[in-house]
Amino acid sequence: MSKSLESIRYYDNKFEVLNQLLLPQTFVYEDCSTSDLGFAAIKSMKVRGAPAIAIAAALSLASELKNLNKKLNLVDTKNYIFSKLDYLCESRPTAVNLFKMTEDMKSLMQKELIHLENNITGGEILKNLFIKKAEELLQNDISDNMAIGHFGAECFSKKEKVKILTHCNTGSLATAGYGTALGIIRTLHAQKKLERTFACETRPYNQGARLTAFELVYEKIPATLISDSMASFLMKEKGIDGVIVGADRVVANGDTANKIGTYQLAIAAHYHNIPFYVAAPTTSIDCKKKSGKEIMIEERPKKELTHINNMQIAADGIDVWNPSFDVTPAFLISGIVTEIGVIFKNEIGEYDVADFLNKKKKATSLF
Repeated sequence: MSKSLESIRYYDNKFEVLNQLLLPQTFVYEDCSTSDLGFAAIKSMKVRGAPAIAIAAALSLASELKNLNKKLNLVDTKNYIFSKLDYLCESRPTAVNLFKMTEDMKSLMQKELIHLENNITGGEILKNLFIKKAEELLQNDISDNMAIGHFGAECFSKKEKVKILTHCNTGSLATAGYGTALGIIRTLHAQKKLERTFACETRPYNQGARLTAFELVYEKIPATLISDSMASFLMKEKGIDGVIVGADRVVANGDTANKIGTYQLAIAAHYHNIPFYVAAPTTSIDCKKKSGKEIMIEERPKKELTHINNMQIAADGIDVWNPSFDVTPAFLISGIVTEIGVIFKNEIGEYDVADFLNKKKKATSLF
C-alpha cells in the first residue's frame, strides 16, 4: 500500500482507479485508460465521489487521446472530444462536477478553435490542451481540499476538543486526495482538536463502513462506526459537536444533494441544536438551478439494497425504492464550506450562493 491513499493514479500515459467495490478486503488498481473504461468505472461505482468522478472522466479521456494512433484534424479532434465528454456525462446524473468539467472543457476548446483555425497542427494542439487541463484537475483538487479543511476547522475554533459525525465517504477515496468533509476532520486531527469521529455505515452501499472506516483506520484517526439508525441517539447520548457531510450538488439557494441519509441527519442535528456543515468545492456548486426541486436524483439498481456481497438479505418479490441521493433543505445547513471560504446565511436567514461566489471573484480580480 502507498503511504497515502489514492483513489486514482495517473502516470506514464496510464490512468488507473482503485476498485472501491473490493474495499476493504482487497486493494486493487485497475486500468482506466479509455473513455469506455472510465464510463464503466463511474457507472459501476468502482470510482465514486463527485470530485473523483469528474477527474476520472477527464483523465480517462486524456489517456485515450494520448494513446490515440491516428492523427485527427482540428474539427475532427474537437468533435471527438465533445462526443466522448457527452458520453461520459451519461454515466451518473446527480453530481454536478462531471457536467461542470464537461462544460468548462467544451468552452475552452471552442475558444481555442478560433486561434487554431488555419493551423495545420491544430488538431494536435487542441488534443494536448485538453490533456494539460485534465492533468491540472488532479492537482487543483488536492489544494482545494486542503483549503476546505482549513476553513472548515475554523468553524470549531472556539472549542478545545470536538466530536464529529460524518456520512458516506468524502476523503481521499472520493477525491484526488485529502478529502472534503473528511479533509476537515483530518485538519482537526492534525490540530489535535479532534476527540473522535463517528461514521455512519451509509446503507445500502456501505461507503461509511467500507471506505470511511478504512480511511480513518489507515490514517490512525480516532473513529467509531455506527449504523445509520443510531445517529439520533448518538447525538443525544454522546455530545456531538458537529455534523460534516460532503455534497454532490449545491444549488443557488443552498439546497444540497448528497448521499441518501444526509437529510435525516440534518433534521436530527437541527432538533439537537448541533451545527450541520456541508463541505463542497466550488466545482460542486450549480447556481443554474435555483432550488433542490430541480436536482435530478439518480436511482440505483434494487439489488444494491436487497443484496450484500452478492448475498440476498431481503425477501423474494419485495418492491424496492433505491434513490442514491437526497436533498437537504438549506435552512437545516449551518454553513457551506468551500475552498474560498464558508458560505453563511444572510441577514434574512437565506443563502445567496451566487452572490458569495461573485464577491469572492471580484475580490480576487483586484490582486
